[in-house]
Amino acid sequence: MDSLEIASASISVPNTLQLFTSQPGAFARGIEVDALGVAFCKENSPQSRRPQGITLTPHFVVEQMVEEVVRRNLDVQRVVDCGAGTGRFSIAAAKAFPNAKIIAVECNVKLAALLQENLTLSGIADRVTVVRQDFRDVALAPIVGKTLYIGNPPYVRHHEISPAWKSWYQAIMKTMGVKASQLAGLHLHFFAKAIASSRPGDLVFFITAAEWLETKYGRSLRELILTKASMAEITVVDARIPIFEDAMATSTLTLIEVGKPNNIVDIRQVETLAALQHPNGFARFDTSACQLAARWSDLLRPQDETIGLSNSIQLGDVLSVHRGQVTGMNAVWVSGAYQGPLPDKVCFAAVTCAKDLLSLSTARLDNANALRRVIDLPADLLELGVAEQLEVDEFLKWAKSRLAHTGYIASHRKPWHRVGLRAPAPIVMTYMARRPPRFVRNICGARLINVAHGLYPKMPISDDVLDALVDWLNSNVSTNSGRTYAGGLIKFEPGEVMRLRIPRLESLARVRSTR
Repeated sequence: MDSLEIASASISVPNTLQLFTSQPGAFARGIEVDALGVAFCKENSPQSRRPQGITLTPHFVVEQMVEEVVRRNLDVQRVVDCGAGTGRFSIAAAKAFPNAKIIAVECNVKLAALLQENLTLSGIADRVTVVRQDFRDVALAPIVGKTLYIGNPPYVRHHEISPAWKSWYQAIMKTMGVKASQLAGLHLHFFAKAIASSRPGDLVFFITAAEWLETKYGRSLRELILTKASMAEITVVDARIPIFEDAMATSTLTLIEVGKPNNIVDIRQVETLAALQHPNGFARFDTSACQLAARWSDLLRPQDETIGLSNSIQLGDVLSVHRGQVTGMNAVWVSGAYQGPLPDKVCFAAVTCAKDLLSLSTARLDNANALRRVIDLPADLLELGVAEQLEVDEFLKWAKSRLAHTGYIASHRKPWHRVGLRAPAPIVMTYMARRPPRFVRNICGARLINVAHGLYPKMPISDDVLDALVDWLNSNVSTNSGRTYAGGLIKFEPGEVMRLRIPRLESLARVRSTR
């Protein structure tokens, strides 16, 4: 594969290069710290880089990942740096595997220019083929010997991925016998491409966000590992440990050897950066355990930490959990923007922000006065009185002027103007934060939009027991029971809340009665 020509003349390389070329020995020091990459990140804010998923991998992680492959003493004849950025993996791999051909794939024009400069400064430009192309489009010829696919795939959520690429992802996964979701992020596309391009014995070693271990869309990668990997080692870095300086992100290092599956997956969690340097601490799980686990992160978590199995039930045995209602356009349906009069009967006090619950001094929402109102109109507006209809007609004219009727949610509900709030839930909870959820007794009967979940009894439960349950949940539910997303946010889906183990209600009633 020929190196693609990079029009570096049209790209301004940061002035930092001049600093490192003005003193003896500066080239080597510049490469060690990747001065060009550092300058690029300073000149381009994390916010501006986020849509393309550009976050450079710290040197200690690069060195650790390359060293882990070296330690295995394998015949690596080719290294593919997938999403090469400024070439940190390429340069480290070139040093570690002096006989291997290095292919650095980078589609960003500016980064590709910096990559070429770094390769030249390091003296290995003749050993590295730079391919300025999307990794998913790259075609690699088969070779004799092992290929190592390594890197930090861009973290881009599915919202930013085109329908064509989503269809590509589903198609390539289908060729490997796996059904895939279009909700997968770009890092899963890179896994699919690397594994599909591999021959038995090839290695795939990526550092990515950890959420694929827990999400439904990540199930396809988990299945792919079980069916295509002869060896798989997964290191989950504790979400509280920062790996990247300019991004709040969870991190998982996944090393796969492609081949006949051996029905074993090794997983560990490290709680310090120093622990990354030690190749131990893995727990071994067979295929059946992995298939039964709804989330692979659960495999590493103690079960029923607070109560014995004989004295516990699942929360879903006695309560159902439902998301708050999606309005389709909060700027219209949540009070504040519209200044005209509306009938009180269509304006409902509601939890419209997680802070409505987190800011409470106690776990009781007693007073609705501080809450905003959600406008929820009846399906049949003729139920309103004449004066009320006139007020609502003016509101709907205003709402249409803001195109509230054309949004996805509004256009898929009948009638479009009815938000459809659920009845008040006796218990409400936050579901996404960098902390455990907050459970609150909903004494004032507030409604919910989709910033909180509502817990509804499936049977009559006394107020005292509901109070005791809220106290117990706030004292015992930890972040371990949720799923961790890339930014370190812990999310509790309704199904996960219903799987929480809680004491039997009669034991909660006894505890309450002794107070």
